[in-house]
Amino acid sequence: MTGDQKVSEPFAFKKYRAAINTELRAVLDDRQSPLYDMMRYHLGWVDEQGNPIEASPGKALRPTLCLLACEAVGGAWYKALPAAAGMELLHNFSLIHDDVQDDDRERRHRPTVWSIWGKPQAINAGDALATIAGLALIGLAQRGVPAVKQLLTTRLMYEACLTTIEGQYLDISYESRFDVVVGDYLEMIESKTAILIARSLEMGALLGSDDEDVIGGLYRFGRNLGLAFQVRDDILGIWGDEKKTGKPWGSDIRHRKKSLPIAYALEKAKGKARRELVDIYQEEAISDEGVRAVVGILDDVAARGYAHGLAIGYRDAAVEELNGISLFPWPRRQLSEIARFIVERDS
Repeated sequence: MTGDQKVSEPFAFKKYRAAINTELRAVLDDRQSPLYDMMRYHLGWVDEQGNPIEASPGKALRPTLCLLACEAVGGAWYKALPAAAGMELLHNFSLIHDDVQDDDRERRHRPTVWSIWGKPQAINAGDALATIAGLALIGLAQRGVPAVKQLLTTRLMYEACLTTIEGQYLDISYESRFDVVVGDYLEMIESKTAILIARSLEMGALLGSDDEDVIGGLYRFGRNLGLAFQVRDDILGIWGDEKKTGKPWGSDIRHRKKSLPIAYALEKAKGKARRELVDIYQEEAISDEGVRAVVGILDDVAARGYAHGLAIGYRDAAVEELNGISLFPWPRRQLSEIARFIVERDS
């Protein structure tokens, strides 16, 4: 299968969507300040004036994986809903702050929070969303989850939050460096992206089982899945259709992101080509012509093929982890389908 062939979204995304949405809305229902309307706007529930709409809320990958992991180990998936909601809110906190730090004016085909309300208020909205993510976990007690597991789930979520911020620090620091190699990039995305996916699965498994081998196996599955997810994201960030991705053309390059294709090119490009890549990335503002020149250099070193191959490798490693643990059949198949979907998606 080629990297551009479309695959269908696995059924698990539909199965849990309504329950996830209900849980998320319940967390915010009683909070009526305009601060919370910014969060509702970001989540796709309201427009700029606070009027109800149905905009794209994203894939809900992390909460879906959390619930699927719980069901896969034989647990009652609805008991993990507070954890699933918490991880989705935590993820969206990171997106609001990412948009501020990257000066991105558009996400999911809509203006970003900061581009409407300003960066100071967007930071407030992101901070509040991270706090509410923790409050969402209170619902675990109402679903009869033992106190020890409540505490451990909270610890896992906030450790993941801190690791994500560490990864974002690396991502920003790489923007001004030209000694970044593929190994540095992989360290960064393991912290920034893979951890939330891995912890979502680990938390779901923890809430459905006491088997440490199975819980650990699903965490490792999630780590590899998260790495594959980010590598695919990097491919789409350069070669994807902006109408599908919701990101402006060339935005990763304009922000001087050391995504995988760029890190690979910095290693493989020689002489004039490497100097041109560095010169463009040192420009105050990268023009359309500069973006096209960078893409040409990436094509010359076959960066897209390398990245796709790496994503496939991580996907296969993820599926191998699944094969080594005992799971219920339907959730296992869905996890495998999600792994396939991750590396073939076009948005």
